[in-house]
Amino acid sequence: MAAADQGTHASSVRPRSYQDESYLPGFLGAVGDLQKEGELQDVILEVEGRRFPCHRLVLSAASPYFRAMFTSDMAESRQKTVVLQGLDAEMFGEILSYTYSGTLHVSLDSVQPLYQAADLLQLDFVRDTCSSYMAMNVEHSTCVDLYKFADVFTVDVLLNRCLQYICQHFVEVTSSEEFCSLSVDQLTEIISHDELDVKEETRVWEAVVRWVQHNSEDRLQHLPSILPHIRFNLLTSEDTAAILEHPLVREDPGSSESEVIRNAVQRNPNLKPRLGMTTEMVLLSDSLNGKKMLWMNPGEGKYVRCDYNLPVSTYNGVVTHGNEIYVLAADSHNIYLCKYNHVENKWEQKSTVSEGPREMGSLPNDYLMEIDGHDLFYLVTWPVMAFKKYNQHTNEWHNCATPQDGEQLDVTFAVSCNQRIYLFTHTEMHWYDPREDRWSKKALSDYGPEVRVDYSRGVAMGTKIFWTDAGFFNMLEYDTEADSWSEHPAPGFEDNIEDGDLFVLQNTLHALVNYCPSDDESSLPQQVLIYDRRERIWRELPELPFGRRCVYDSLNAERMYLPYLNTSQADTQDAANPGGPPGE
Repeated sequence: MAAADQGTHASSVRPRSYQDESYLPGFLGAVGDLQKEGELQDVILEVEGRRFPCHRLVLSAASPYFRAMFTSDMAESRQKTVVLQGLDAEMFGEILSYTYSGTLHVSLDSVQPLYQAADLLQLDFVRDTCSSYMAMNVEHSTCVDLYKFADVFTVDVLLNRCLQYICQHFVEVTSSEEFCSLSVDQLTEIISHDELDVKEETRVWEAVVRWVQHNSEDRLQHLPSILPHIRFNLLTSEDTAAILEHPLVREDPGSSESEVIRNAVQRNPNLKPRLGMTTEMVLLSDSLNGKKMLWMNPGEGKYVRCDYNLPVSTYNGVVTHGNEIYVLAADSHNIYLCKYNHVENKWEQKSTVSEGPREMGSLPNDYLMEIDGHDLFYLVTWPVMAFKKYNQHTNEWHNCATPQDGEQLDVTFAVSCNQRIYLFTHTEMHWYDPREDRWSKKALSDYGPEVRVDYSRGVAMGTKIFWTDAGFFNMLEYDTEADSWSEHPAPGFEDNIEDGDLFVLQNTLHALVNYCPSDDESSLPQQVLIYDRRERIWRELPELPFGRRCVYDSLNAERMYLPYLNTSQADTQDAANPGGPPGE
């Protein structure tokens, strides 16, 4: 009986696994000691005449390159000494030190040959660390050299960072000696970008001239292929005439090459203005008449009012990553998607989003948003929830998943931020992942009892979402990366606020405030405030022009080329003319 009892007791004890957290560091340290002491080494790698005794097992575990070498039928698998070609001996010594210790030392002088060695030996961690290190050290003195390296080795993260820096500091970079070392393909890649921060296109022409003249004997032949990337349509007639008289263009006037160059200069392609030629503006729509819109940058004192030939009222919009502007528009029957034509300063109807009569009171619950820089999403929350994605190439809409129990959700606002769409109710936050076409949710009470989102409008700025209630009594910030909430001071108005909106202009939070109607003609119907995050206070901006005739709702902010905008159907006003518009 005792033996049986013992067996029963033993069988009821479950086996367990135990993890020795000191094992891996200890094992790695022991392997490193073997290398330092020269013990059990079974292969010698020779690089540029230097000999490195090593362990085949360690090398094979660290690098797919060596694993293939030592476990295949290659001759090297049987050799005691293996000669490695295409490697720098000093860099290989650094990589060998990393292989045995897990610690990598990187400097600006060594990072490029270190990356090349890691690329050959298929060491992903070393390669990724080097590319990140280079991307963190892009500045005036390094950007051209790193750009050329990234172009040759197709290091995308570094290539994009260098292009961004060069575009932002184009005039400064093109004055450097390093700029003239670019290849013709690298030069044309840079000057073809919309993001160049130049005020005049003549700056691009001057940079090209400098590059060609650095070695005109070899480079003049490339000028016909470079010139189409200069936007001559943005030059004045005087600037174009001066370019046609430039020695590079006039050289050997009778040659066919010179004729090709002159033809390229005189062409007028329909190319977009550069980033530096544009001004960031917020678009406001008259809440009573959507055909009347106001483009403004109150901080710079710029205001342009336009009357558009729209057969419908606009009420919601989005600006894409490529600075294309779309708005939702509605009549008594349908909802439409309209796109702004920058060059002609007009709106073009693209598609019908939904058909059938709509109550105009439901329009503010419709949202137009963008994710991933190219996909547009349309969300309607009342009376029946629907969620669609727009394909800009086929001009078609496709249904997407909706939140669980979406028909019962009392949505306060929705916004796109950090590659997701966020939808808020009074008590919950829902978010949409476009890669999985799936919604998730979380109760706001999980963040604390003070988090409650009442009826309002929110706005995204970077990876954060800002929310305020209709009276601007409270303002919260949600950090999508940290998944946390924090509180900010609200403008703190009295009870004469009817409603308002938040918008972002030049990476700064603004509030558009609508005051309650008053019999006092001197009272403000609307006002714009700007939030100083450093001081955590709100500052008032000058009152909106044209305000006593229009009450505006904000749609979106985008960069505008003002010469396109200042057309015959526009009234303009700036800080020097604070009264009514021209002709008033």
